Amino acid sequence: MILVPIGDFPAELLEELSRRTRIPVGPARIDPQAAWHPCRRQYDSTRLLAELKAHYEGTVVAATACDLFIPVLTFVFGEAEMPGRVAIFSVHRLREEFYGLPPNPEVLLGRALRELWHELGHLFGLAHCRDAACVMSSSHSVEQVDVKDECFCGACYARVSAHPDLRAAACRQAAGR
Repeated sequence: MILVPIGDFPAELLEELSRRTRIPVGPARIDPQAAWHPCRRQYDSTRLLAELKAHYEGTVVAATACDLFIPVLTFVFGEAEMPGRVAIFSVHRLREEFYGLPPNPEVLLGRALRELWHELGHLFGLAHCRDAACVMSSSHSVEQVDVKDECFCGACYARVSAHPDLRAAACRQAAGR
């Protein structure tokens, strides 16, 4: 499993996400312009998932600062195959600056971690959770991201910790709860 940047992703944030999840950073190989939608002025996350599958083997989680969408939604914080081997999340709408506020690196890190864990959960077969505090609960606003814990609820943790590719990361995550 690797964590890779797409586009101009903050290097310090990428390294901190890697450190906290113990997922190594891999090489950047994707040009986000392949997924640019000029009418929406956003990037098609499903197209980026296809690019990830074409350019990487194994499990890959991509981190981007691009504004993502899928055709039926105005925007998405991320998307993943469920289950599968590729996922992507974006910090574009997780940044305080997007809402007219001053930058807050700590808030951004917490939000990015929650979205990374959320997409990893999908990769390993977890659907959205009804527990609003679980990292696997659905988020359609940054406020919903903010009320989540940075880890899985007990039921989701029990399911995801059994997966060999995620066991070490999930166990460290749950231990911090």
